Amino acid sequence: MIDIRVCYPAGAELALRCSTDWSRSIEPIGLSADGTERRFRLEGVPEGGHLYFKPVRRTDGVDVWSVGSNYLAAAGLPQRIYPHFDGGYAGRITDKLTVAGGRHVRVFLPPGYDENVLKRYPVLYVLDGANVFFPDEAFSGQPWAVDRAVECLDAMNLVDKVVVVALYSHPDRREEEYTAPGYHAFGEELAKRVVPEVRERWRGLRGAANTAVMGSSLGGVAALHLAWAAPEVFGMAACISSTFGYRDDLLHRVWSEPPSSVRVYLDSGWPGDNHAETLEVYDALVARGLAPGRDVLFLGFPGALHHEKAWSQRVHLPIQFFFGRAFRRHVDVGDGTPG
Repeated sequence: MIDIRVCYPAGAELALRCSTDWSRSIEPIGLSADGTERRFRLEGVPEGGHLYFKPVRRTDGVDVWSVGSNYLAAAGLPQRIYPHFDGGYAGRITDKLTVAGGRHVRVFLPPGYDENVLKRYPVLYVLDGANVFFPDEAFSGQPWAVDRAVECLDAMNLVDKVVVVALYSHPDRREEEYTAPGYHAFGEELAKRVVPEVRERWRGLRGAANTAVMGSSLGGVAALHLAWAAPEVFGMAACISSTFGYRDDLLHRVWSEPPSSVRVYLDSGWPGDNHAETLEVYDALVARGLAPGRDVLFLGFPGALHHEKAWSQRVHLPIQFFFGRAFRRHVDVGDGTPG
């Protein structure tokens, strides 16, 4: 027996269908005071097993199934869901917009964002924003396709839906912003101006446990700086093929400053992709108290090049490490409500 809470704007008539009998509707057994959260009880879940379910919305006597893959019900999985019934399976990417400090961004908003306005989302900030979504903007025409990675992982019941903010570099200032000492001012701009605006403008969850930053090459260096310097803002940093040791003081700071309560993903190709330098940073983080596999993860990729194509093939890994449901159910990361 598993209780499911379905959050959807008040006034809609919802039921559940599940894999024990897809033709039978399961009615709610409770309703929140404001009418936005319906509670359902699924019977017949095998001990240690699972079943699939899906909400339906009744309109003029017709049941409309929620959009997307079936939900998975099993002990330990989050049981509060935010379905949508209109629109397609894909999210949408905004036009290039200007936020605080004059920085340009594009924002990926997950499927259902515009319909189910009750949901608030964890946020992933990605540096070198031109490489995040579109071939005609990306270096060598090879984007990371972060939007497709997030949609696929959500369909697999592996991660929560995530808002992705692609942060564009200022023209001619990339190296300055991604290395010492320039990344200090860059970090101040993001932590104090950009992040608060994004959370309010696009329903982002507050708290470091819901906020990650990701970058590659020099962007990976900047990502670790952002989390190490402001762990109360950026609780997670993904550092892909990072050029550690080139105009940064991060290794010294990891050894000399109080350990930071962050989670870090590190990776490198081999040979010739800063493998030894990345291992050195990983070893230092572990020596300073970050638990391997829980707080810090390092993966190596034999034969992988220092190139956008290689990064696009493994960008799903830090997303799972940070936002995977198996991790988030053990951490107080918020339930989708403002805080």
